[in-house]
Amino acid sequence: MLVAPSILSADFGNLEQEIKAICEAGCDLVHVDVMDGHFVPNLTIGPVVVEPVSKASSKPLDIHLMVENNNFFVDLFAPLKPKYLSFHIESEKHPHRLIQKIRSLGISPAITLNPHTKVEDIEYLLEDLDMVLLMSVNPGFGGQKFIPSVIEKAKKLKELIKKRNPNCLIEVDGGVSDKNIKELKD
Repeated sequence: MLVAPSILSADFGNLEQEIKAICEAGCDLVHVDVMDGHFVPNLTIGPVVVEPVSKASSKPLDIHLMVENNNFFVDLFAPLKPKYLSFHIESEKHPHRLIQKIRSLGISPAITLNPHTKVEDIEYLLEDLDMVLLMSVNPGFGGQKFIPSVIEKAKKLKELIKKRNPNCLIEVDGGVSDKNIKELKD
């Protein structure tokens, strides 16, 4: 199991110290939520803020795009060389093309599914992915309550991954706590 704390919960006035603290505490990745105010009703950070995060971090970045114009944002964030770059299947008309573009940039492609989106919707993309991010809250705001049905969804996804791409990781985003972490790990 890998741990990827989101900087969305950080004190942005002390962002460098917050990044160093989570890295020293043993996180595996630093999760960066990018929101455009269109795909989700919130606006977060751009590459100008993420670049110093990447410099402060001793761990790789995991950039999660919650945006409408994925190609534009991939071009913005690719120069920072994150380990993973995920986009929402719900906002992309040509997912194969975008997956190939991300991989051609030397970045591991990932797809994100909103809580209502079926895992079967990405079955034929799994072979090209390095990770699938399951939203366990409705995207756009931190601090929401975990949606329990995501546990069953993760089990279904795990079965599809076993058949199609056993090396593909599953990431869960939102409301993860000491109350559900063991069940998610299992």
